[in-house]
Amino acid sequence: MKLENTQKPMIFSETSLPDLFFVDYLSQIPGDYLKVYLYLLFLAKYNKDIKLNDLSKKLSLPLKTINDATAFLEENSLIIKKERGFIIVDLQEQALHKLYTPNLKITSEKVEEVSKNKSRAKVIEYINNKYFQGIMGPAWYNDIDLWFRTYNFDEQVMIALFDYCFNRSALHKNYVQTVAEAWGTSKIQTWNDLDLYYQKQEKFNKIKKDIAKKLGRHGSLTQYEEAYIEKWIFEYNYDMTIIEIALKRTTLKSAPNFEYLNNVISDWHDRNLKTAPDIEAFLEQRKKQKQEEKKLQTQVNKASFEQRQYENLNFLYSNIPMDNTGGNNG
Repeated sequence: MKLENTQKPMIFSETSLPDLFFVDYLSQIPGDYLKVYLYLLFLAKYNKDIKLNDLSKKLSLPLKTINDATAFLEENSLIIKKERGFIIVDLQEQALHKLYTPNLKITSEKVEEVSKNKSRAKVIEYINNKYFQGIMGPAWYNDIDLWFRTYNFDEQVMIALFDYCFNRSALHKNYVQTVAEAWGTSKIQTWNDLDLYYQKQEKFNKIKKDIAKKLGRHGSLTQYEEAYIEKWIFEYNYDMTIIEIALKRTTLKSAPNFEYLNNVISDWHDRNLKTAPDIEAFLEQRKKQKQEEKKLQTQVNKASFEQRQYENLNFLYSNIPMDNTGGNNG
């Protein structure tokens, strides 16, 4: 693997990083991957050849970690893979290219947009000062502008997006983009939309926790189990009162699971049962029906048994031996 960069004598050399790295990349790189990147950056100055196996030994990291690290660095545009190695990306040149190229095409449009919407400029300034201590990377400006246009967020929602990610210690682009996309999919555009979304999430999380507790599940639920719960709550409009009726019925099963619960709850929905009293009445009616069917079956079985006994007695009478005169003995 060959690493290319400018070569300098080691005695005069130093390995430096642009501030863009600290602003845009540092929070996203896992510790071992950062270790690999810094060492590659160091070696690149001397155009050194190094094999991945040797890199693994030098950094005391498993070979799999080295491979995962180079894949991560390539995916995040920190290195470029060549036929026989990698090139360390010049982050400043890359940022300048990203900023200059699109702006060249839409300069007049951006000027008009900024002049029409000064509130967005204030929001970006607020985000820069509060969440980046006034040193937000240039690429963030384009990303925020893109999210405004793609998802039609209002200013309060954009601030809430950064606040949400910041409070989870995940203020890096991939995570912010994922949350923004999720909010966009949920049709969140205004603060009122976001407030309703939070209420739904709070309701979902509470019911999910209650279900897990009642089922004795101490670990987290799977993605598919959570999808069932979302369907019961948001598609069927069932609350915990109704779901708990289904949970009580799991005592009839030796190994209850979410598929069984979903079959029970979906059956109620298909029968247009909307409230807990409706469901309780339905279950009571079905219980009585089963009791009647059981009672009827018992009567049928009893009648059948009596008929068999009668036929058996006739069989005995029909086989009584006859005397010589043709009459019965006795």
